[in-house]
Amino acid sequence: MPSLHAKADPTRPISVTELFTVGIGPSSSHTVGPMRAARVFAEGVADRGVASLSVTLHGSLALTGRGHATDRAVLLGLAGFTPEGVDPDAVPAIVAAIHGERALMLAGRQAVPFDPAIDLVFDKAFLPGHPNGMTCVAVLDDGASVTRRFYSIGGGAIVEDGVEPARLNIVLPYPFSSGEQMLALTAETGLTIADLERANEATWRAPAETEAFLDGVRAAMVASIERGCRSDGVLPGGLEVPRRAKALHDKLVARGPRSDPSTVFDWVSLWALAVNEENAAGGRVVTAPTNGAAGVIPAVLRYYETFVHGATPRGAHDLLLTASAIGCIYKKRASISAAEMGCQGEVGVACSMAAGGLAAALGGTPGQIENAAEIGMEHNLGLTCDPIGGLVQIPCIERNTMGAIKAINAAYLALHGNGSHIVSLDAVIETMRQTGEDMRSKYKETSLGGLAVNVVEC
Repeated sequence: MPSLHAKADPTRPISVTELFTVGIGPSSSHTVGPMRAARVFAEGVADRGVASLSVTLHGSLALTGRGHATDRAVLLGLAGFTPEGVDPDAVPAIVAAIHGERALMLAGRQAVPFDPAIDLVFDKAFLPGHPNGMTCVAVLDDGASVTRRFYSIGGGAIVEDGVEPARLNIVLPYPFSSGEQMLALTAETGLTIADLERANEATWRAPAETEAFLDGVRAAMVASIERGCRSDGVLPGGLEVPRRAKALHDKLVARGPRSDPSTVFDWVSLWALAVNEENAAGGRVVTAPTNGAAGVIPAVLRYYETFVHGATPRGAHDLLLTASAIGCIYKKRASISAAEMGCQGEVGVACSMAAGGLAAALGGTPGQIENAAEIGMEHNLGLTCDPIGGLVQIPCIERNTMGAIKAINAAYLALHGNGSHIVSLDAVIETMRQTGEDMRSKYKETSLGGLAVNVVEC
């Protein structure tokens, strides 16, 4: 099956705003991406007089679409809502109204018949372009029809079949598409990886705007942790998975300060758990770089701000910018889509990004940072994506806690060295790509293998 990441332009500039976006759960590729695609389609036909609509989900979007709330996302996108703007608390009522009325306001402007039971089709066959395919068809009042096909390629990003991505008229001062190039630039300029990113981001916007964006990302990450720590009950979807973050939070608070290492492990695990329970419940999280891996970087960032003596806002920005630089390399040289790479492309990439980011915040050299990122991925190679029931719950939620702990461990291991190591970041990214290509499709976000078939659903 050809994959779109193989056609990607490794020289295409990628901004930090593409790596970190705010959306709703439970999945960036199966919820956020389809919502954006449906909205793009709706905006394109809403003023043309639409008699009927249909949307077909293909491949992985069909196989795990109901568990990943892809059906709900499509309805919201057709109705004109965005992942960034929709109120998660209002979503159930919006979706229920569309089901009840068998109609929706297309792009919020035109009432169009739409019965989800008939007009939203789940086709388990894979399209040649990408495992996450989606075909939208509108029949117009004059009898003509409009058909557009989209692919959700990971992290909430979408591409349209047959449409070349627009060329950005941007020339970065420090372009790089590999770890080797990134390190060479730091050696030539004397800049840190974070400062390379700051200079590159200045091509898009004023530095103050980038700083404000990073503050907003951090605030959204903190908010998702705090909401997760306040919420209890059972996660939706039918598995009857209880939310554990609130009880763990209350237990840790009651226990008070302790000096044994388990205290740190418990808090980091809690923060990742809280974010991904919030994600599984359809709440608002930051794709970092995906929703399925949304808890890793926030947990590591919170670790830095809570447990590292001398932590600063500048250090937090360095963490996020360095993580973004590493994530960009993964996007250019491989993929962050679990439907292509398995979970090594989500939690594995997030772990690698967080490890490099933390090493930067702790004052690591560029070589140590690149080493940390490499360690973070090396020990996630081969990680499958096999969610039980197609839900982003088991093993996804706990897997984020493991990713966060591994990232912290990777950062300190790298900082104990001098930056020299045998396996480069580029080598481990290429290994991840090859492993993802070789991995059987049933282990890549289809719920047709692994835990999904060896654990009886409750």
